[in-house]
Amino acid sequence: MKIGFIGLGIMGRPMAKNLLKAGYDLVVYDKFAPLDDVVAAGAKAGTSNQDVAAQSDVIITMLPNSPHVKEAILGKAGVIDGAKAGAIVVDMSSIAPAASQEIGAALKARGVTMLDAPVSGGEPKAIDGTLAIMVGGDAAAFETVKPILEKMGSSVVLAGEIGAGNVTKLANQIIVALNIAAVSEAFVLATKAGVKPETVFNAIKGGLAGSTVMNAKVPMMLAGNFAPGFRIELHVKDLQNALDTAHALHVPVPLTANVMETMQALTLEGLSTSDHSAIVRHYEKLAQAEVRA
Repeated sequence: MKIGFIGLGIMGRPMAKNLLKAGYDLVVYDKFAPLDDVVAAGAKAGTSNQDVAAQSDVIITMLPNSPHVKEAILGKAGVIDGAKAGAIVVDMSSIAPAASQEIGAALKARGVTMLDAPVSGGEPKAIDGTLAIMVGGDAAAFETVKPILEKMGSSVVLAGEIGAGNVTKLANQIIVALNIAAVSEAFVLATKAGVKPETVFNAIKGGLAGSTVMNAKVPMMLAGNFAPGFRIELHVKDLQNALDTAHALHVPVPLTANVMETMQALTLEGLSTSDHSAIVRHYEKLAQAEVRA
């Protein structure tokens, strides 16, 4: 089975390399990013989205947002122009569920099946192949590509019909953002009260307040290390999709709106490319106290 991989950014590049390590035959393309290291690892360079699709049985896309996925799949020299009937498109980008459904319908009219399969875990888990992958779409197509997805993730779950993967990802992103905000608020309070945040972390991480998010992000806060594993600007994109989807369904999401405004404030401060753990800096500024070891 030949796999096409479109989008070799922070996440896509290590994901593609994991497929190569697993022995898959890969053809790759990115409109902006260099292909040299992936080609050196064994991939073939494609010349366009259409060219990649024409050479592949399964086409994976890993792109920033809905417009980029639409352009790559439905645009000029897009996947839709090269994909053979019976091919499967797996969009692993985090986009609006409605966009997944629109793209899926267009591909279906050409005899091509689409799955939306966004991921969670950031760059570290993309590198070590332990992403959580949330999939929406046809069950038979899911079973066909599941062995491929399992080379990039430790958890691969079919959530429902097309779009369900991205609905699940939006739920994930809401919880992650609110968790980071809650951790930030709590550790700034502890710092301001004169209790060492490192001590608080060690005391509570094994209790009910403990979480994967806290374990991953508090050490970064304590070190003052906000190098991006997942950039604020990408989380803003995800929360905007969450807000748009919620509003379309008339679902109130006040906490999501609140943390979105925090991220917007950080964006204005020039921190859009920082890791989302930098949410703590907003609370530090308000309280005039730094959470550091």
